[in-house]
Amino acid sequence: MKGEFFFEWGYHRDSYSRSTIHFEDHKTGDYDFTLHNAKASDKPDWDHFFHTPLTVPQYVLSGGYFFNDKHDLGIEICWNHLKYVVNDNQTMHLTGEINERHFDQDTLVTPNFVHFEHTNGNNYLMISLLKRMQIVHSRDENHVLSANFRLGGGGLVPKTDSYIMGMHNDGPFRLSGYVIGVGAALRYDVFRYLFLQFGVKGSWANYTDAKLYGYGRAQHSFFSAQYILSAGFNIPTKGYKLRPTI
Repeated sequence: MKGEFFFEWGYHRDSYSRSTIHFEDHKTGDYDFTLHNAKASDKPDWDHFFHTPLTVPQYVLSGGYFFNDKHDLGIEICWNHLKYVVNDNQTMHLTGEINERHFDQDTLVTPNFVHFEHTNGNNYLMISLLKRMQIVHSRDENHVLSANFRLGGGGLVPKTDSYIMGMHNDGPFRLSGYVIGVGAALRYDVFRYLFLQFGVKGSWANYTDAKLYGYGRAQHSFFSAQYILSAGFNIPTKGYKLRPTI
């Protein structure tokens, strides 16, 4: 089948919904408690953008293929490197047990008690279906503006960094849950081979088994919104011809 391959690289900012986080360890610790309505932020790491490796800031890397049919459908494999940090020193409602003591109260959560983040990172490994709809193109088809839509899902592969009552754990990278998401973008293709794209992506991430110190585990879920600016290049297969969307 004739069509075009594409590869894309970009950076983004993110926002997160509040979440309920459950922490549990009955072997290397003695706790089973939940923090309710936790607020978290991203960590763009743009302060020294031109003096740090490309993979330090929050980035997106994807590759895919658009099939040459009148519906302009495609498929994409994408690695979204987000960073998720539960804000320190916020008051949350604490329920559960710690060292055989029961809690059901509002609590100021300091880093000495709990610090929890997925900063290397809150990684989404996703496969998505794509739909491209042309908005306008030049007569010679060297300039094309289109709207792209995606729907996909996959796995969460974080490197979780946590402090639970002084017990520190950092990593390893591991499959810790699943994610589903939808997205939309405006894409400008120039001279057939290069493109710029601005998109938004909404995802639901469900962490079912985030690793803590020893046998500790955390579970939580949240919605994320990404605002992505990216660039890429196309590799048309032989005989490919752009067709207006009907």
